[in-house]
Amino acid sequence: MTRHGSGLRDRTAIAGVGWTEYSRNSGVSTLTLALRAVTAALDDAGLRLSDVDGVACHRVGDSVQAVLVAQALGVEDLRYHLDMFGGGGTSHQVVAHAAMAVASGMAETVVCWRAVNARSEFRMGGTGRPAPDALEFQYQLPYGYATPPQQYAMLARAWMHARGATSEDLGRVAVTQREHALLSPRAMMRRSLTMDDYLAARFIAEPLRLNDCCLETDAAVAVVVTSAERARALAKPPVLIAGAATGGGHTLFSNGRADPTVSAAADLAPRLYAAAGIGPDDIDIAELYDAFTFLVPLQLEDYGLVPSGETGGFYADGHAGLKGRLPVNTHGGHLSEGYVHGLNHVAEAASQLRGEAGDRQVPGATVALTTGQPGYVGGTSSALILRREESA
Repeated sequence: MTRHGSGLRDRTAIAGVGWTEYSRNSGVSTLTLALRAVTAALDDAGLRLSDVDGVACHRVGDSVQAVLVAQALGVEDLRYHLDMFGGGGTSHQVVAHAAMAVASGMAETVVCWRAVNARSEFRMGGTGRPAPDALEFQYQLPYGYATPPQQYAMLARAWMHARGATSEDLGRVAVTQREHALLSPRAMMRRSLTMDDYLAARFIAEPLRLNDCCLETDAAVAVVVTSAERARALAKPPVLIAGAATGGGHTLFSNGRADPTVSAAADLAPRLYAAAGIGPDDIDIAELYDAFTFLVPLQLEDYGLVPSGETGGFYADGHAGLKGRLPVNTHGGHLSEGYVHGLNHVAEAASQLRGEAGDRQVPGATVALTTGQPGYVGGTSSALILRREESA
């Protein structure tokens, strides 16, 4: 029996990536955004619309159905489709499922995307759509405990208390990622951020200040998944999917996890590394889900990249910068590039491994860890390890 998911290792690849503009008001539907990102990713791979036989996305009642995108693309014989309900914790699971479909022969070319008008239409945690599909929500609303910043603020406070972390420790995450975003032509945030700026910003929900929170973004991102063999014959160097893993996590109340300061990523990480046949020391860059700043150092610990309690020094010493020991969120992440609910992390990792990241390129990057939300609130998590194929 194959264990730890190693049967998927290096059998599939990301062959193309595509983006729309990141904005506060796209002026178009989520269907249009999806089609723009998908066609850009296919163009990047050197593929045609007629090559697509599988589609996959995730959404939370805020975007277009996968089958409607397939119809709009003109897919006549849809061999595989995935329309997953879920937030950022499912973002990397979508790509993993596409890889499994390709590896099993169900489909040959699957496009994965996330399209969302998260600023101009359905704001995360805002009004204008039905309440989340969660029984626990009825117990939160009477207390006004409903929005993501409120929910994550309590988790952040618990994590900070347990690790002895300070506001400055969170601030260094925001400042570092802003420095990276300034080198990305797509990034929404174009002004530098100092520690004084960070500390002077208003609280959204203590201990989270304005720059601890991700952006609200209208955008779409897409990646093309196909077999490694086929990808080698396409326009761009293949980025191999070395390992994939999914897992559960903390919901808000009804779970058996007693310690909220350790995420489900700590359980998922050993399976992920085993699937890829590597360890934490082999990771060259990390694109870590960052809806809020504290999730980044938390995942550095839970994925075994930095010892517990040492992430403050890791950032203070510059190790997370582009020239550091382990560059983190090289595009600026959700905090400063744009919030596309996890998939822009996958696209950035692929760009880095292909050597196409421009001024923010990390020299010699061969292996990337990219993660979805580590299991809080929604109760699911997912992550990928991608690697550049070495030349023969």
